[in-house]
Amino acid sequence: MKILEVKNLYSSINGANILEDINFDVNKGDVLAIIGPNGAGKTVLLKSLIGLIPYTGSIKWAQGIKTGYVPQRMDIETDVPLTVKEFFRLRGPSITDEKIQETLDFVQLDKRLLKKGFGEISIGQRQRVLVAWAVLGSPDVLLFDEPTADIDIAGQESIYKMLYHLQKNLGLTVILVSHDLNIVYRHAATVLCLNRKNLCYGAPKEVLSTEQLQSLYGGEKVFFQHKHHL
Repeated sequence: MKILEVKNLYSSINGANILEDINFDVNKGDVLAIIGPNGAGKTVLLKSLIGLIPYTGSIKWAQGIKTGYVPQRMDIETDVPLTVKEFFRLRGPSITDEKIQETLDFVQLDKRLLKKGFGEISIGQRQRVLVAWAVLGSPDVLLFDEPTADIDIAGQESIYKMLYHLQKNLGLTVILVSHDLNIVYRHAATVLCLNRKNLCYGAPKEVLSTEQLQSLYGGEKVFFQHKHHL
């Protein structure tokens, strides 16, 4: 079942073209990985998909689909006098203690974290809190913008393992921006190579040739080569 169809998508910021003629679709339950060099428009694409940036062309979600968006990092001061539990409560009165606990289990966080302020938790824990915030909205699709940015290699492995189990346990569709080819090859059904335009689209093992990657990235070294045990 097709859950998203994007056709002839163009997006610009302050008059400058960022995305040109982007075309792809996503099936229910799949993982789409978006790769490309810095400045390729990956974040702009995600924000366009959820209506945060104006665009022309067609973005067609299946009827009734709810999306959750997880940015690269928490856009909140870490010294704000707000505990993790109070942050979750900002989701609204429907967010019960039981729902919070269930979500913490999904993102593999200890309930003791609820009493801590943002300045007391690690970068990796903050990223899991952002994922939990998105999950509390009961989405059908989760969009992740480089979920392991600023996290060390050990933490990256932990985050990717959590995302994998989250997708499988909740039956989510995932759209993921990542610089980690190991993750792309292992878990993505399709990959979109982006550098302002579609440079490739398809199954990773079919479209990610050495020549294609060199064309996409040039001399930019972006891929982590560690192994994941998921």
